[in-house]
Amino acid sequence: MQKCDLTGKGKQYGNNVSFSQRHTKKVWKPNLQNKTIIVDGKKVRMKLSTQAIRTLKKKGLIPAAK
Repeated sequence: MQKCDLTGKGKQYGNNVSFSQRHTKKVWKPNLQNKTIIVDGKKVRMKLSTQAIRTLKKKGLIPAAK
């Protein structure tokens, strides 16, 4: 399932609209990455959106790669 384990960000639905104004269904999927995070000394594997990963790096919960 396309859903972030931390933020709950999931699929979004909408319409493609062509020049002639035809509407066709479209799905936007979040950019999910598998990350291993150390929580209370245990390794936890999570599917995180890239926006959640950026926030965790900013807060210092994931060490930034050089």
